[in-house]
Amino acid sequence: MFQRTVLALAALLSVATMTHAAAPGKASKAKSAPEGFTVLFNGSDFTGWHGEQTMDPRKVHALKGEAKEKFLKDGAEDLKKHWRVADGIIINDGQGAYLTTDKAYGDVELLVDFKIGPKGDSGVYMKGTPQIQIWDFTEPSYARNGADKGSGGLWNNAAGDPGKDPLVVADRPIGEWNTFRIIMVGERVTVYLNDKLVVNHARLANYWNRKLPLPPHGRIQLQTHDHEVQWRGIAVREIAADEANKILASHGNAGYESIFDGKELAGWKGAVANYEVKDGAIRCRPHTGGVLYHEKELSDFAARVEFKLPPAGNNGLAIRYPGEGDTAYVGMCELQVLDDGDKTYRGHIDPRQAHGSAYGMVAAHRGYLRPVGQWNFEEVTVKGSTIKVELNGTQILDADLSKVKEFMANSAHPGKDRTSGYFGFAGHGDAVEFRAVQIKPLP
Repeated sequence: MFQRTVLALAALLSVATMTHAAAPGKASKAKSAPEGFTVLFNGSDFTGWHGEQTMDPRKVHALKGEAKEKFLKDGAEDLKKHWRVADGIIINDGQGAYLTTDKAYGDVELLVDFKIGPKGDSGVYMKGTPQIQIWDFTEPSYARNGADKGSGGLWNNAAGDPGKDPLVVADRPIGEWNTFRIIMVGERVTVYLNDKLVVNHARLANYWNRKLPLPPHGRIQLQTHDHEVQWRGIAVREIAADEANKILASHGNAGYESIFDGKELAGWKGAVANYEVKDGAIRCRPHTGGVLYHEKELSDFAARVEFKLPPAGNNGLAIRYPGEGDTAYVGMCELQVLDDGDKTYRGHIDPRQAHGSAYGMVAAHRGYLRPVGQWNFEEVTVKGSTIKVELNGTQILDADLSKVKEFMANSAHPGKDRTSGYFGFAGHGDAVEFRAVQIKPLP
């Protein structure tokens, strides 16, 4: 748990009862990493790690000059005071800065062993954000905070949110080693504790600013929280884009139907002549455009699609398109599909034109596109006047278009209140590609 009061007496009892290291003559060596993983703790010292006071990772990233030097110096001093390595095990006395990876990570699979004593309390921060919870599930005084449900939950998620509480109690007896296997794609976290699923693809809330998504990259941290904790067997595997897309597609896929067979444009209308099927994907022909839309009219729905952008590529998702006209204005909206980091657009577009934005109306959060040439995974949910966009596992837009009163360039969007229409692609002359196009009507 993060920033809650723990009695000093409990801390003293924990220190008194916790075993500080492996017994003499039974030294534990650093685990070798499974294939594809990189060992993060070498069993001897803190190479690849540093001490860091807990703080919003965006603010840490913004530190410059003397402020950054002081921040790192304070963390280094705390690390020396409160962290040590003995017999191949990392030991923290419950105080001081958090042990933090030097490297910031995006999509990863993380393995880590931990051991706590009575009233133990700690956690693992992903992308510098609290947290995957560790605590003494047998301690009666912790039960009011949910400890009796076990470790592994996303404790700082809001009450009732998926992942807040673990699915099962999977902790081993206090004083024994436990193992986390954590899979993180975007904001989506899956946690196995001792080979049991305790969190299933839940969004990790941004504790630091709940209005913002998690940063696309961030450091892994081991929390200090008044009680001694031991760590070993820490290894990480970075997840490539194609695997990340498969992970995202494998969750919550019930009810989705494919509307593109990867071979031809049967069932599609509109600017059919301006699109082609190439290598299993729908591609806008260069220097053409217009709206290509699927024949089935929809009201509330969810859509999933993978897309790939060329440099400076520009297209869009037509939402509740009426079948003619400019979908950005006569449809509910055009959701931008845009390489907004290209120099062509950098500093030259309105925020409401960035990728994932409801064009001209509501800006999406930026920085979550994969590099040009890689496939991105996007999920769109349309309910009533609301629309959500999740890009590569991170929610970048959550908007209610009925509340929009100001428009880019003062150009009205008369279609924003439409209750039904077609789903499609709004080409702008660039060879943007789409595949794995799926629709799920919502009740």
